[in-house]
Parts: sequence; structure tokens; C-alpha cells
Amino acid sequence: MAAAQSPLEAVQAAAGRACRALGAAMAAVSVWDRESGRLRVLVNHGVLAPGEEQLPEDESYPIADFPEIVSFLDAQRRLPRAWVQTAEDDAAEASAGVPAQSATFCRERVAGLRRRGRACCLVAPIVLHGRAWGELYLARADDSPVFSAADTDFATVVAAQISAGLAQTERLEDLRRLAFTDPLTGLANRRAVDGRLDAALEAHRRTGAVVSLVVCDVNGLKRINDVHGHEVGDRLLERFAGLLSLCGAMLPGSMAARLGGDEFCLLAEGQSADEVVHIAEDLCVRALELGDGEGVACGIASTGDPIGPVTTSDRLFRLADAAQYRAKAARAAKPVVAGRGRSPDAVVQLADSAEPMGRARGGRGGRRGDRRRFRGALHSADPGQLLAAVLSTLDAGHAADGRPMRVAHPADTTGRLVAVAETTSRMLDAVAWWVSYVPPGSRRMRTVRYSVHRMTRGPATAGAQAQRAMNEAPDAVFDLRSYPLTERAVRGDAFVLRTGNPGNEPAEEAMLVVGGYRGMVAAGATNPAGGWLVEIFADESTLPLTGLAPVLRALVAVAASGPASPPE
Repeated sequence: MAAAQSPLEAVQAAAGRACRALGAAMAAVSVWDRESGRLRVLVNHGVLAPGEEQLPEDESYPIADFPEIVSFLDAQRRLPRAWVQTAEDDAAEASAGVPAQSATFCRERVAGLRRRGRACCLVAPIVLHGRAWGELYLARADDSPVFSAADTDFATVVAAQISAGLAQTERLEDLRRLAFTDPLTGLANRRAVDGRLDAALEAHRRTGAVVSLVVCDVNGLKRINDVHGHEVGDRLLERFAGLLSLCGAMLPGSMAARLGGDEFCLLAEGQSADEVVHIAEDLCVRALELGDGEGVACGIASTGDPIGPVTTSDRLFRLADAAQYRAKAARAAKPVVAGRGRSPDAVVQLADSAEPMGRARGGRGGRRGDRRRFRGALHSADPGQLLAAVLSTLDAGHAADGRPMRVAHPADTTGRLVAVAETTSRMLDAVAWWVSYVPPGSRRMRTVRYSVHRMTRGPATAGAQAQRAMNEAPDAVFDLRSYPLTERAVRGDAFVLRTGNPGNEPAEEAMLVVGGYRGMVAAGATNPAGGWLVEIFADESTLPLTGLAPVLRALVAVAASGPASPPE
């Protein structure tokens, strides 16, 4: 091993020596490529079967077919032992020596032995820097004895020697690799994703190939770090990284990456948007099964969905970020997908309202907090500026920051009120807005449209969380007899409410508290279609709401005037 000049030369030498020492017909060394989620063969040595090459260019297998490579490290990270499988094994007969926490039967290994006319194989996991790196694989021909227990002990030692040799020969390689690899998980890092995404979008512009981006946040990491310590939190991140790599293997050519902290992504090229969504749904389900974790919030943006032109990586990232943020705010168990909501899509609106940041082409620059808050270019609580901005949106079809905005048909009351709510919310840097409707003669109000710009934290009790989920459901219905202030507003009044004021109506106060809001401004109007209400919710970052109730009432009255139509 000492004479090897590179990692590849090191594993070539190790494969040859192991093959001779253990009387094997052939030996192979494979590495777990975490970015692609595949077990990639680096070298084959000895008597090779048809189709096998000494230095294969593209011999790899989905890591999902060999789950024991992912899971053989136990909680104590003891040195994993080698094990034997034979061509005669079946699911009812576990191979001797397989670690208890690993699968005791690997159908793909048995099938490979039979296909290539070999009697048995010996698999020795290779661990590098405390993390699964790959495996040493040895096989004997049909007329040879099965590997013995002594052989497995020897192979375990050989695998450890390979690991030591790799640690020496990889030092220079590490300098290059670390520039594009996350050191904790072994996945690609943000720099690698930026370069790969730029190239993918260039190919998309030339050929139309679909590019999809999945952004995930690991839920509850801060709680785990605070309660159990960062070592446990890091272990959760490593396990989720392995899961992401496994799921990414189902999308050939994809890149799994850790962007930093609790945030990961999966970049896919060439697969349909539906294929990517299906894999992401499976990822969300499996993430809930990780010990100590609370699942993931997952957002998807794909050029295969109606999200508008994607000319820069910055926009695709903003779309995926916005979808992930909506998933986080809604505590969604499944991914939120940009472009698949009702038109105009709330995720696309949220992403396109964000101020472009970072380098002009392809970057994600700016502070993470800024990107997640989706701040627009202009914020003001000045009544005159607010009136001008919203009226400009209604009349000229441009948002407060100058971007084009869809102009609702004059008879589309819902669309015009959404324009009021979205522009007002953006100007005030509000946390969320709701548009609600009351049919003529009714006292029951239902939510017709809403948008969440960022997440708030309410009480953690089960009762409060259940009430919040009911309040914020897309089709929530409220009995106005329990909300007298809101009922007056629906008839054309307006109000500002701040959490904790002694004179607050109990039901109105409770809604703010369970939602984690610091306050709200609301205004309503009536027209022949019924009663309408626009609510803007605030947190500690929202601009002051003082004096804005009359302004919002005037804007809602303008939007509700003219030809009217009930919501769809």
C-alpha cells in the first residue's frame, strides 16, 4: 500500500493482494458514491466474468439494492465484520456473520453469483474517517470451498488496512474534494450544486431537458441539539443524508447535497416533474421514520411545471425555497410543489416577490435569513405610499417594487382583493394574509385565498396546535357570532388588533395567540356577491400597523366595487 501513488492505485494493489491471500478467483473494490446513490466499482482483479472490466468506466449499482452498506455502522461505530453469502442462499437462510442490524439476505448478491457462475462471495465493509466508504468483495468459483470464519476475520483486517492506506493516499485528493463536499455528510456542498445547476440550466435552454430542484429542511434539529447535544444532531443529519442519497439513486444522474445547517437539496436532470415528486414523497415518508427526527419540510421547483421561464439558478432556487417555506409553515407531510396550486400559484407569487440577491447569474447569494423571508424591494407603512402602491397594482398591473403582476378581471372580486392583500402584505413585510367570503344572508365566513410569507411559532400544546390547524386550513369556516369584531368588519368596518390588549374580544385574541401573531389589521366590504374580508397578520418584524385600518378599508372598498362575482 505504501507504494501506491493515488487512491485508485491503492485499491488496485489491495484488491490483488486480498485475492491472492484468500484464494479468491476475483476481487473488487467499490465505493459508495453518495451524490448519485450508487455503489461504483473502482477495480476488478482476477478471473473476470463476461462484461466485467479491470478498470470499469461505468460499472455501478443502486445502493438501494445493497442496504447493508448503508446500515452496517451501529451506534457505537464498532469495526464492522466481513460476511459470506453463497449462490445457494435464499431469504430463509441468513448468511453467517452478517451484522445483526444489517439485512441478513441480499437478493442482488445471490443473483450476481448465480449469473456469473460463482459459488460464494465474501464482503468486507470499508470504513474511512468513521463513515461507510465502500466494500472489498471477493468471490470463489463453483469448484472452490466456501469462505471460512477465518477468512472473514482476515478480510475484516484487510478492509481495515485498505482504509488506513486510503487515509494516507487521499490527503491530496481531499484538498480538492473538500472544496465541493460537505465534510459532515459526504454529500455535495452548495458550491458543487451551484456549478452543476448552472450547467443543467444551460442544457435546459439548449435542449429543453427538465431540471428539478428539491429543497428539504430537517425538522426539529435545534430541539435535538439543545436537548441531546450536537453529536446526536449531527448523527441525525448524517442519517438523513444517507436517506437522501438512497432516494436520489432512484433518479439517475441526480446530485444529493447539503446546503448548510439543516438544509439539503436534490438536483435532478432529465426526469419528469412527476417522477421527482414521487421520489420526494417517499423521502418525506421515510424521513419520519428516522429516530429522534421530526421529518422534513420539502419544496420542489421543476421546469416541467408551469412556473414561468427559468433563466437563472437563482430563480429556480427561490421557487424551491418558497415551496419548502410553505411546506414548513403548513407543517405539510408531503412536498409542496411550485406551479401546482390554483392560478395564480401562491408559491410562484411568493418566490417572484423575493428580491433577487447574490451574483447576477446563478448565485444564491445573500444571507440565508433574507432569502427565506422573501423580502421585496420596497417596505413602507406610510398611508400615502401604501395607497399609491396598491392602487397602482389594481390599475396598472405592477407591484410595489415595479414587477409586473397579474391584473384581475374587473368582475373578479376575489382576484382584486388578493391583489390588495398581497401588495399590502409585501409593503408592510407582513407574515401572512387571508381573504374570506360570507354569502348573502349568512353568518358563516370561509377562507377563499391565503398566503404565508414566513413561519410563526404559537403555543406548543396539542390543543393550540390543533386549533391553529383548523383556523389556517385552506377551506376554514368561521361562525361570525363568535367573532363580533370580524363580523362588523365584513359589513364595511376595519380594525387593528394587537396581541395582549386587555379589551380584545376573547375569540379574536385566541386566534392571534395560537397563530403566533403579534397583531393584525383587517377590513371588509360588501357587494352584490356577498361580504368580504381582508386580514393582514403581523409578527415582530412587520412594520407598525397604527393608523392603517382606514387605509385598508378604503382599498378593500375600491376592490369590491363594480361588477361582482362570488368566489369559485
